[in-house]
Amino acid sequence: MASIVERVLPGRTGATRDRVLSVQGLVKRYGGHDVVRGLSFEIRRGECFGLLGPNGAGKTTTLRCCLGLVEPDDGTIELCGEPVPKAAREARVRVGVVPQADNLDPDFSVTENLVVYGRYFGIDRATLDARIPKLLEFAGLAAKAKAQLRTLSGGMKRRLTLARALVNDPELLILDEPTTGLDPQARHLIWDGLRNLLAQGKTILLTTHFMDEAARLATRLAVIDHGRMIACDAPRALIAEHVEPEVVEVYGDAARAWANAHGRRLSKRLEIAGETAFCYAMDAQPLLADLAARGGVRYLHRPANLEDLFIKLTGRELRD
Repeated sequence: MASIVERVLPGRTGATRDRVLSVQGLVKRYGGHDVVRGLSFEIRRGECFGLLGPNGAGKTTTLRCCLGLVEPDDGTIELCGEPVPKAAREARVRVGVVPQADNLDPDFSVTENLVVYGRYFGIDRATLDARIPKLLEFAGLAAKAKAQLRTLSGGMKRRLTLARALVNDPELLILDEPTTGLDPQARHLIWDGLRNLLAQGKTILLTTHFMDEAARLATRLAVIDHGRMIACDAPRALIAEHVEPEVVEVYGDAARAWANAHGRRLSKRLEIAGETAFCYAMDAQPLLADLAARGGVRYLHRPANLEDLFIKLTGRELRD
């Protein structure tokens, strides 16, 4: 897709121009329960900011507050230089959104979906005619321009939803679990497209349950749980701060017995989940030597990753 020229609003300071979204002390309650509890963060122009958390952590509520779709009970939000919810409509004109579930119009063709959506923003037909072919090429859908939605695969519909979110040339692209339900090929295609957008200077707010997705795309990550932020930094910095650098996964029928007999004294930190023992260490060599000498015990040695970070900060219990 052709490079998109970044707009600069007149009369704003450099610091303000660099801040696409500012959330300070956000609070949202439902039925007396605090879903979001004093959340604060900022997103700078040109970065991909990841928002991670278990189900029910408050991610989607935070996004809806940022877009002015629900009114917060406390705190301040500034989106694309506009106060939200007071000027939410003006701010949303400069934002593109990819929701969790595709909401394309099944009665329209691929191109018609983009044209109709573009008209919501008051974009004239000549501009749309010039922009839409580039969007379809970006989404890998150039050959499907006239296709009806019922003929598209799930991955194609997801890519069309992403193309639609770009039709207004947004300053901020909000992606709410953009690749959920997609096969690996479709996920990688979308990741490539998002990396291209970041290379062009676009700004992205991403929520995802795929830790590899966050690691590949996010410049910075915020981990939230029970409506509060518990960590925020670059992905590798978060891992280095909170998790031991080496992990040995011991799994199978013998894992629990080995962990209780030997793993605890050889690990700095050990967790058992099902038939797998997760051994966290500053130096894994003593662990590996013990496992190799015993034989018959299956194990995997790897560096710490975002999933380890996520589990340590939010726990292993299942959330509904």
